[in-house]
Amino acid sequence: MEIPVYLFTGFLESGKTTFIQETLAGSDFNAGERTLLLLCEEGEVEYNPEGFFGKNVFIESLEDESDLNPKNLRELQLKHSVERVVIEYNGMWLMEKLFAALPEGWVIYQEVTFADSTKFLNYNQNMRQLVFDKLKTADLVVFNRCDNDAFTEETKLEFHKIVRVANRKNQIVYEYGPDNAVPDMIVDPLPFDIEADVIEIPEDAFAEWYRDVNDEPEKYDGKTVRVQGRCAMGAGIPEDSFVFGRHVMTCCVEDIQFAGLLAIWPEVKRLKHGGWVDITAEIRIENTPVYGEPGPVLFCKSAKATVPCDPEVATF
Repeated sequence: MEIPVYLFTGFLESGKTTFIQETLAGSDFNAGERTLLLLCEEGEVEYNPEGFFGKNVFIESLEDESDLNPKNLRELQLKHSVERVVIEYNGMWLMEKLFAALPEGWVIYQEVTFADSTKFLNYNQNMRQLVFDKLKTADLVVFNRCDNDAFTEETKLEFHKIVRVANRKNQIVYEYGPDNAVPDMIVDPLPFDIEADVIEIPEDAFAEWYRDVNDEPEKYDGKTVRVQGRCAMGAGIPEDSFVFGRHVMTCCVEDIQFAGLLAIWPEVKRLKHGGWVDITAEIRIENTPVYGEPGPVLFCKSAKATVPCDPEVATF
């Protein structure tokens, strides 16, 4: 049986408990379904079960991260015969720990991250990896307590940019007070001209281009791009092909990974494995064994050795 999971994340005192309390108090969300409310941390605000609409909400707490495992969660599901699960997640625990712990059939229907706008920049500066971890899979990011003199349009833009590095598709809302929530309407311009005959990708825009061409490959289909990166050969790659890309740092040094695309070039033997190349290529959406699904493939018109990009690791 499929168990819907509603996931609420954020650091202590970010507003998770208050939001969940108000949500379960409404008949539109809580119409009597047997619900497991799973608490992974204890904040200053306590739940008031008497305020819930309906009496089929069963509260369980996980005292330690080791309690977060499929066996334990399944036992709690069976103990209360629940139809769905609401999780208030610990902001200091990584999301991958939760995802790995979900029993078979538990499906995340919605993930909302809350952040106190008066503390967010400080958290991002000092706990960047944890902040990024909560933003990257969220469907909705809510910045609350925005009704202060420090929250300016410049601050909003800074928040927006931090979220967009982690996730380009989630919604962002700024909450200025009760019943006063404003959606983020900032448009993210690309740092290159996608309508040019040849799309020139600046060295400092590689990460953004790589993410965009993977998020919306169809808008690049048939277009020509010029970009600098490194080439990797072998490891099952066809003889007329190589992997073109760069090392990209999304959040911090620990998450640096090689981000690459399949490139076709009949004269690939002229290139050096691991060397830097300047390519001009037509992008086509192809279904190849390398990807295992349709994806952007670079059909090179030219490829020549070049000097390394500065810095060599691409960032957003």
